[in-house]
Amino acid sequence: MKTDIQIAQEAKMKPITEIAEQLGISFDDLELYGKYKAKLSDEYLERIQKNKNGKLILVTAINPTPAGEGKTTTTVGLGQAFAKLDKKAIIALREPSLGPCFGVKGGAAGGGYAQVVPMEDLNLHFTGDFHAITSANNLLAAMIDNHIHQGNELGIDTRQIIWKRCLDMNDRALRNVVVGLGNKTDGFVREDHFVISVASEIMAIFCLAEDMKDLKERLGRIVVAYNYEGQPVTAKDLGAVGAMSALLKDAMKPNLVQTLEHTPAIVHGGPFANIAHGCNSLRATKTAMKMADYVITEAGFGADLGAEKFLDIKCRIGGLKPDAVVLVATIRALKYNGGVAKADLSSENLDALAKGIVNLEKHIENLQKYKVPVVVTLNSFVTDTDAETDFVRKFCEERNCEFALSQVWEKGGEGGIALAEAVLNTLENKTSDFSPIYADELTLKEKIETVAKEIYGATGVNYSDGANKQLAKLEALGFGSLPVCIAKTQYSLSDNPALLGRPEDFNIDIREVYVSAGAGFVVVLTGAIMTMPGLPKKPAALVIDVEDSGKITGLF
Repeated sequence: MKTDIQIAQEAKMKPITEIAEQLGISFDDLELYGKYKAKLSDEYLERIQKNKNGKLILVTAINPTPAGEGKTTTTVGLGQAFAKLDKKAIIALREPSLGPCFGVKGGAAGGGYAQVVPMEDLNLHFTGDFHAITSANNLLAAMIDNHIHQGNELGIDTRQIIWKRCLDMNDRALRNVVVGLGNKTDGFVREDHFVISVASEIMAIFCLAEDMKDLKERLGRIVVAYNYEGQPVTAKDLGAVGAMSALLKDAMKPNLVQTLEHTPAIVHGGPFANIAHGCNSLRATKTAMKMADYVITEAGFGADLGAEKFLDIKCRIGGLKPDAVVLVATIRALKYNGGVAKADLSSENLDALAKGIVNLEKHIENLQKYKVPVVVTLNSFVTDTDAETDFVRKFCEERNCEFALSQVWEKGGEGGIALAEAVLNTLENKTSDFSPIYADELTLKEKIETVAKEIYGATGVNYSDGANKQLAKLEALGFGSLPVCIAKTQYSLSDNPALLGRPEDFNIDIREVYVSAGAGFVVVLTGAIMTMPGLPKKPAALVIDVEDSGKITGLF
């Protein structure tokens, strides 16, 4: 079998103008970035608002394991399968971050014969959106320190500056830094921090803003620090909104690309799912729903993170109502959850499967709490046996879920037809009565505890002294009505990555809380979650290269 990058580089892409023509988009409605990438013009976005909304299908997964689940691959393959069934469908995905691409996770364009192309462009600089977000974030940081240096008219307490600089790269050395060293003219000496760009509040705002007006209002609400009286200081107070908006103006336009089988794909925005809310931009999703009859989108990592945040944050803020959810699992990952070592996953083991399938069971239960129909799909591997597949099929059907095998990695859209038919059957015969898991009126602690108990399965929640003080302060400042964005490990339903399967009798530990007032949610940090990841011992960067011809190698 060829590698993902070999398949992608051998693909015969169509000019993006031809992909646009399939959707009735004229040349004048595109802003081209070479032959195979384009942004959709503001005029086009405005013109299609009168169109009827298509069906919204969310793809999520069980907790990720080293065995792999293939959520993005399934999303892409499902879109290709819809096209093979002559359905007008669009895929809506996040843009990959450079950090994981050069770290351990690799790229995020799908895999095998279910990929979005051009794969190298998508995983590297793409259309520059992330660079614009990084620049806007760091402009604000520069304006904070300059304001202090120039006299600090706003009375910013330098011990309470909460805005951090960012870089779209895994660089642990930048987590905690000191700025302003040197001469008096070099600024005020203080401790500072970096986050990865996809964890920046600018990214979250970018992905939740409806339009330029909404973007500017959200940017203005960003709390960058507190003054000596304990009151918030905002980006609007600093006069930074206009310049930040100018940097983000072009990035706000959704990007149009294609799959290996020329199915249209909108790829736009990309907040981390364990640190931030983990969904592509609201603007892209809503645009796609005006362009096609079916929109297949994904949320990051497992359903306890990505899907929960998609349903409780993105849908709440954007007024979205998903029509169905596809839950991706693999037999290999379920056996891993059942205690089988990675090296032994290829052997049939029904006992381990029965033990590990409780992870899938909990995710099914969680999604059904949102009153949305669920379709479970097994991303098929050649080592899966009929007995194992039948076991999972029966398990899902007993829980009122449609079930289908997915073979899109190997066969592309053709391998996703069974899944597409199961999704269509669900859309035709079951109705979504979606509602978020908690109400706006609950206190922040009540919201946190609802997610911890209902979604994670925790017994309770422990708060550090600092988190208790922060929660009380945010409630007093009027932020109590906002949804919560809980940063947690992706590897477990708990906040301990070693607890696989369906953990019981555990508490969630909250160590820090802060508000992303512009994005419109309160961030809750658990365990040892880092907002600036580090590189592994052998990062992917070691094998990425460029041949003399200009051909990139080593991306995966």
